[in-house]
Amino acid sequence: YHIFNRGNNKRPIFINRFDLNRFLLSMQEFNTKEPIGSLYLRAFEKETAETTPKSQLVELVCYCLNPNHYHFLVKQLVKDGIPKFLHRLGTGYTRYLNDKHKFSGSLFQGRFKAIHVDSNEYLLHLSAYINLNPEAHKLRGSASQLLCKTSWNEYLGKEPTNNSFCNKDVVLSQFKSLGEYKNFAKSALLITEERKEMEKSLELLLRG
Repeated sequence: YHIFNRGNNKRPIFINRFDLNRFLLSMQEFNTKEPIGSLYLRAFEKETAETTPKSQLVELVCYCLNPNHYHFLVKQLVKDGIPKFLHRLGTGYTRYLNDKHKFSGSLFQGRFKAIHVDSNEYLLHLSAYINLNPEAHKLRGSASQLLCKTSWNEYLGKEPTNNSFCNKDVVLSQFKSLGEYKNFAKSALLITEERKEMEKSLELLLRG
């Protein structure tokens, strides 16, 4: 499933890098069927997580975290695993952000969106779009880059082992080499961008 959501009224969901790291670690810690109670503050003072859930709710294939929205590509492992995982993640992170920054109310814009990935072609192109999402959104400024994180470096083998938690094999096993996937992803992103530009042009033409 392609899972995505954004901040309520397009508000930022990360104020600083510490918040982004907290969300990233929460993605790992809340992905378990077992109750975990509170997450200790000391765990979020580290750049990476040290523990792995014993029994996961979902299998994460790839992800991207942007300043005001996120995308996940996941496989559900247990009944209602996706809503349980997203409820834990959203509730826990919203409570943290509201407490820390003295906010109130809902952080996310309603319930998360979920689209079934019903073909292998969709799977591969979606992995490219998610892994390279900051490029797709032209997020190149230093502030934007600081509040972005994707699984791209994990796919390229550049992420520390204890911060690598995606099941990359479902995608990478279909390519002869890492370089081949990298080239595919770049090409797929270019096709996506061209299609979006075409759709915008058609929309303007119809309006005119």
